[in-house]
Amino acid sequence: MNPPKTDARRRHDPQVRGFASDNYAGTHPEVLAALALANGGHQIAYGEDDYTGHLQQVIRGHFGAGAEAFPVFNGTGANVVALQALTDRWGAVICAESAHINVDEGGAPERMGGLKLLTVATPDGKLTPELIDRQAYGWDDEHRAMPQVVSITQNTELGTVYTPDEVRAICEHAHGHGMKVHLDGARIANAAASLDVPMRAFTNAVGVDVLSFGGTKNGALFGEAVVVLNRDAVSHMKHLRKLSMQLASKMRFVSVQLEALLAKDLWLRNARHANEMAQRLAEGVRAVHGVEILYPVQANAVFARLPHDVSERLQKRYRFYFWDEAAGDVRWMCAFDTTEDDVDGFVAALKEEMAAG
Repeated sequence: MNPPKTDARRRHDPQVRGFASDNYAGTHPEVLAALALANGGHQIAYGEDDYTGHLQQVIRGHFGAGAEAFPVFNGTGANVVALQALTDRWGAVICAESAHINVDEGGAPERMGGLKLLTVATPDGKLTPELIDRQAYGWDDEHRAMPQVVSITQNTELGTVYTPDEVRAICEHAHGHGMKVHLDGARIANAAASLDVPMRAFTNAVGVDVLSFGGTKNGALFGEAVVVLNRDAVSHMKHLRKLSMQLASKMRFVSVQLEALLAKDLWLRNARHANEMAQRLAEGVRAVHGVEILYPVQANAVFARLPHDVSERLQKRYRFYFWDEAAGDVRWMCAFDTTEDDVDGFVAALKEEMAAG
């Protein structure tokens, strides 16, 4: 049978590589194959399909028998839905100042979720019980938004990773104050690969109540999930998902991607590879005089400081972003499809531009 004709054509050069974001990478071939398998025929819409049903079994294999997954379109949607489910209308969420929910979601948690973010400055993107206490007060003060949730990101926006013991300490501290714990797991696979532990070791096993599970940055086409680990901590999840415009009618195409990642070890293979490429990049960069690595390289991100003009010239050869342009700080991200040649070529270009500067 001949393939159907289409007017679509390739409009990009697949040889162009960059280090701007793991979102720049395409979709893993095994995920594309799973999407094709889920296509054809009719399946019940809005999550009553066979693929979403089976995803629940897969999720429970990773996060325990009580876990329940609610697939959504994207990470911001996952965070907004999760945080709404954990808070009252007068509730507030304590998070790191660098948290994605604070600096990279266009105000969606506050504007769309209707909650208040109480931010804390951190040296490395990680909260601690002591840092949480800077905002954990005033529960009976009607003039102040009530702290009800602590939200952490694993791995953090600065590429650092919480140990299971660190997450446990946060959960015990938060629960001791009557608060709940949300984990933004946009890159949860990279954290698990870095720690060499199952994802449950720093989520349900240590007290996290709700998880935003990320698939897009780890090889999916699109789609994340809100994973409820403690059902007593949330209410009306399915209604909040619909209200927040995150209920997919053809949900099987979100669920089958997450199943393709999680049913075996694709999630871990992809994450390990991205982490290894970041380590290779960091090793190469350390040998370049005048370039400073800013944070421990524990996942798939490298943060560095170098002359502004060098970065501007280098950006014409490889795409990446400034993190703090005034300071000259940049972020380089590796993905599941980053190759050794990509890394070595970038390091060589960096050396050339540093020499030219």
